[in-house]
Amino acid sequence: MLRITDVILKTDHSADEIGTAVLKRLRIVKKRLLSTKVVKRSYDARNKENILFVYTLDVEIENEKEILDKIKTYKKISLAPDTEYRFKAKANSQNFKRPVVIGSGPCGLFCALILAQAGFRPLIIERGKPVKERSADTFGFWRGGHFDPASNIQFGEGGAGTFSDGKLNTQIRDTENYRIKVLNELASAGAPDEIRFVSKPHIGTFRLVKVVENIRNKIIELGGEYLFETQVTDLMSENGEVTGLVLSNGGTIGTDSAVLAIGHSARDTFEMLLNRGVTMEPKPFSVGFRIEHPQELIDRARLGKYAGDDRFGAADYKLVHHCSNGRSVYTFCMCPGGRVVAATSEEGCVVTNGMSQYQRNDVNANSAIVVGVKPSDFFTGVPGGVEFQRDIERKTFLLGGGDYKAPTQLVGDFLKGVPSASQGTVKPSYQPGVKWTELSSLLPEFAINAIREAIPEFAKQIKGFDMYDAVLTGSETRTSSPVRIVRGDDFQSVSVRGLFPGGEGAGYAGGIMSASIDGIKIAEAVSLRIVNGDR
Repeated sequence: MLRITDVILKTDHSADEIGTAVLKRLRIVKKRLLSTKVVKRSYDARNKENILFVYTLDVEIENEKEILDKIKTYKKISLAPDTEYRFKAKANSQNFKRPVVIGSGPCGLFCALILAQAGFRPLIIERGKPVKERSADTFGFWRGGHFDPASNIQFGEGGAGTFSDGKLNTQIRDTENYRIKVLNELASAGAPDEIRFVSKPHIGTFRLVKVVENIRNKIIELGGEYLFETQVTDLMSENGEVTGLVLSNGGTIGTDSAVLAIGHSARDTFEMLLNRGVTMEPKPFSVGFRIEHPQELIDRARLGKYAGDDRFGAADYKLVHHCSNGRSVYTFCMCPGGRVVAATSEEGCVVTNGMSQYQRNDVNANSAIVVGVKPSDFFTGVPGGVEFQRDIERKTFLLGGGDYKAPTQLVGDFLKGVPSASQGTVKPSYQPGVKWTELSSLLPEFAINAIREAIPEFAKQIKGFDMYDAVLTGSETRTSSPVRIVRGDDFQSVSVRGLFPGGEGAGYAGGIMSASIDGIKIAEAVSLRIVNGDR
């Protein structure tokens, strides 16, 4: 199999033109071309009057050796890499203590899947509900119903990423093709097949629910087991080794391999681990607001005359500005054609996030617009970041009226420093509802000043980004974990052997894909430890 990169075609190209481009690049006749597979498809929009598709293709041809012998004379052609996933270790007996995975977000889900596929029959403990029940609770809260601290956008099967845009791109280095393993498993579980090759794959909330269920069923078929609505309340250890876990139902589970895939909002679990002497450290995170624009404005700015063209879908953006006060402002978790959602996991707090469905066909685009926060900003050690976040969330709750409505302001009024009384042309999408006000009291002065400086700068890249009627909704605080649970090169806690911290909650990932990959790496480390008897 040969790999051909940078095959550039017009937006209205036919399927036959892909084959013609392959024949021309390889300098062969049609009968020698046996198969063509799209590995990656992106588009080049630098010239908005002539957007082009860019392909990477794997092709099979007759007499491949002829080309391999003189491949250096060909442009952008190489031998296709081997991307098959290979397990680092498989169970060679049933004589082992069952590994336990705490949490079933992307990290826990893929850790459990790999352990199950390798024959280790993992036990998955999830404090929240199964994904379908959890979804009913979450959507019910958004419609003005009861808030459940144990079943919400943060807690429950699938993790926080279930209620998001379902983005699957990542910037981490991946020399072992873990990303392809993740995409293949997701597609096999019901995600759109195109996630295997589009440059910015996404799934969307409704489809993610079914995908998560299907992966759970696969894990169970392979010998795994789930305990839902069960929280790990304490850690048992002897001589610096994990021996078991105490559960919220009063029971205990004996294990010498426990994976901490707890997510970035498991604040009570952070406290428990700290009290048990697990080495942790404060880490940077970001805080800010959600900003909403009409999706058509973003489409015009990014795609020009191709705005609204189904071949490109809803346009996105990713922006950063380094401010005069030394802070950086950036957009995060941009949701094309999506909505702003209520994302608190604690009573008396308001937290925002964004999500999109697969079609990305809602009227507004939204993104977090956030400012970096350093541990030196809160000075109080490991718990300080949590309290910093919580203080903003409580103030946001009160400013919104104390009933889980979110405080909201027009961008134009925010830049002028005056309160807003009502919406303009952009209707805020946040549920359970909004209260028009002034947001500057919610964040530290350095953050407000930085965001006010950044918005006009972003408008130089996205025309209309600073439109007066665009909407800011407070507050975005859960961009990442405020702590890192320190681990060594073997993925185990540096203070408790057999404890494997991973994913976003432990400070080692920042999105669905990176968390999933971290889960796979941890599963491999657990597998090797069990097989090698490394106790």
